[in-house]
Amino acid sequence: MVTVIIPALNEEKTIRQVVHLANNSAHVSEVIVVDDKSMDNTVAEARKEGATVITSTKLGKGASMRDGILLAKNEIIAFLDADIISYSKDVVELLTEPIVKDKTDFVKSYFTRQAGRVTELVAKPLLSILYPSFPNFKQPLSGMIAGKKSLFSKIEFEEGYGVDIGILIDMHNLGARITEVSIGNIENRMQPLEQLGKMSREVARAIMKKSSSADAKNLATYENIQIIREQMEFAIREGLMSLKKIAVFDMDNTILRTSFINTAAEKYGFKKQLVDIVTTNNNPFIRTKLIAALLKGKSIGDLLELTDSIAVTPSLEKIVTELKKQGYITGIISDSYDCVTNHLKNKFGFDFTISNELEFSRSFTTGEVKIPSLFVSGEDSQCKHDYCKLNALIKICGQYKVDLKNTLMIGDGENDICCLKKAGIGISFCSTSNLVDAVADYVIKEPDFQQLVPILN
Repeated sequence: MVTVIIPALNEEKTIRQVVHLANNSAHVSEVIVVDDKSMDNTVAEARKEGATVITSTKLGKGASMRDGILLAKNEIIAFLDADIISYSKDVVELLTEPIVKDKTDFVKSYFTRQAGRVTELVAKPLLSILYPSFPNFKQPLSGMIAGKKSLFSKIEFEEGYGVDIGILIDMHNLGARITEVSIGNIENRMQPLEQLGKMSREVARAIMKKSSSADAKNLATYENIQIIREQMEFAIREGLMSLKKIAVFDMDNTILRTSFINTAAEKYGFKKQLVDIVTTNNNPFIRTKLIAALLKGKSIGDLLELTDSIAVTPSLEKIVTELKKQGYITGIISDSYDCVTNHLKNKFGFDFTISNELEFSRSFTTGEVKIPSLFVSGEDSQCKHDYCKLNALIKICGQYKVDLKNTLMIGDGENDICCLKKAGIGISFCSTSNLVDAVADYVIKEPDFQQLVPILN
């Protein structure tokens, strides 16, 4: 019998279908979902289909795979990706039949989709240089595999994107019989170009670490590796420059080194009232209106002077210039006030801002505020919040005709989590929240936007 292991992270929309598919296989007696500390309903959805669910001991696919293997009760194990719903009905049989019939020890899948840039520009060339005797596989980075638990227990699972090529190389080095099988047409999420640089580095690192080529360590080899790396980076830069992209910044504790409303509370003496409002009102609409009332009677000059008194994160103007140079549309999405975000937009050259509209009469605040409909849940919403920055990000993408995966989000607060999860690249910037750090693709702790440059490059 077969154990199917499904590593998963925030896949509530697809996990039930994948578990159901696995359970319908005649070979399968056990389905294990290894949850990578998802923040959505992945665990509950997987349990509805009868899967055994465990929480990974460490973030990352490699650790999840290793944990699942340790718990598997069967000798034959198949791995499926949690985000694919276009598997053929017999995918488990295709992966495991050669092992069940003792024709092979390890099965690597391939499918009808154009091979990615990392495969063609990094993996295959590096293998040919560092490991010339290594067999030629159609899709060496494919993650849908099957093998024997006794062999899986002898290999090292790399972290990050290098895990799949690492398993393949280790199986070959162990002398396992390896078969490549077609699993038909697969439609999976393509990695945004911004992620390909990270992916190529981790894949290259795994290949170089696992390579057993005796003559690999010579100058000519490393020159060839450098050429491959440069070609990959050139392809990424070339592709990025042709895309329409959006970079979005949070304001409080990101652009500004502290919160505007907290600074106002200190200056104007309503700190206690602010704390009372925040701690006793869970409804974001009511909370926003009550806080705005605290600013009643303040002039536009007062508010902009207060804004200018707050320290700005170093290198802000430089990073906005660099982003525009690379083809990004830049903006601020904040649950603060438009008079403040527009001031920052004009001062530092952002293209747009979205924030709550503080009402003025004769240049003095009335205490009233309008919450833009962009923040409110609609047909295109991708989270369950009635009021969320992600709704604004999705709608601004629609206005500029930019794919959500071609967005860069920089934020620090828990109200940025949905954007950080769904954007093409999410960057946790000087956050004090472990949850924010956990969902982000990159974590920056030094308050200087110069730290973004290596990510952009």
